[in-house]
Amino acid sequence: MSKEKVLHVASGWGMLAVDLLMFVGSIACFVLSLISLIQAADSALPVPVLAVFGLILSVVILIAAIIVACGFFSLQPGQARICVLFGQYKGTVRDEGLRWANPFFSKSLGGVLGESSSSLKVGEEGVSFDASKSTSATISLRARTHDGERIKVNDKMGNPIEIATVVVWHVADTAKAAFDVDNYESYVSMQTETALRHVASIYAYDHMEDEDDNNNAITLRSNIEEVSATLKAELDRKLSVAGVSVDDARLTHLAYAPEIAQAMLRRQQADAVIAARKKIVEGAVSMVDMALSQLSDGGIVEFDDDRKAVMASNLMVVLCGESEAQPVVNTGSLYQ
Repeated sequence: MSKEKVLHVASGWGMLAVDLLMFVGSIACFVLSLISLIQAADSALPVPVLAVFGLILSVVILIAAIIVACGFFSLQPGQARICVLFGQYKGTVRDEGLRWANPFFSKSLGGVLGESSSSLKVGEEGVSFDASKSTSATISLRARTHDGERIKVNDKMGNPIEIATVVVWHVADTAKAAFDVDNYESYVSMQTETALRHVASIYAYDHMEDEDDNNNAITLRSNIEEVSATLKAELDRKLSVAGVSVDDARLTHLAYAPEIAQAMLRRQQADAVIAARKKIVEGAVSMVDMALSQLSDGGIVEFDDDRKAVMASNLMVVLCGESEAQPVVNTGSLYQ
């Protein structure tokens, strides 16, 4: 695997002054040599050797100045340039501003997706990246956002769900991004979908039972932070091959698939009704027990087992009934 090497190159301003002097010197040498040749021709004198040498020297200096001018490049904050000399990786320049490096460093990298060089193809199978053309050797180090599309996947319980994520990432190792994968942006897109499918399959969408052990389990709906941390760790592991570091990964959409959404909604409503009933019954039982205890302990009414059963039954009907209870005045005893 490749590893980034930091390369420091000369400032471009000093070399710019040298290059301008070379252009001026070439022009001056050419003009002086040409004047000398014209004067020799007018005077019918032999061709001066120095004049011919001056012309040749001016052409050589001009060619050298043009070659030197090819070594200038500029980098903005958050950019880096990969330097490749005749197919050999020499290092990565991260210093911003006007810079000058070896003019024979490659200006483009074939098959590598550089900044502002992505070419998209839209077909029946979706959107794909085209990196067949040579692209710039300059790579952006800025944070980027990958907004994934909604995909359908089965959760841990086998229920089909729709899920989507947004990933914030940046290039951390330019050498790996350029040489270890063919197209690092496409690699990020594909591995994000793969990691999302894997994470969604190891967690259930929601708690399916009411037992305490299941309530403590991590689910996609209830434990967003834990699921996001797991997704980020999975992406860090997969994308490290391409020199990409993940800053954040969050779920942007989570829902049951349409074919089971209505059934799951009815299940959630039933769970809510059962939980409410359970709470009402627990409260009613405690209130009945308290009422019977206070009546017996205070000596207000002496209850045998039958009377306790009748009293408990009446109180439970009053406390647990959905409609208001209609009072019935009993003029006899509890047994009539």
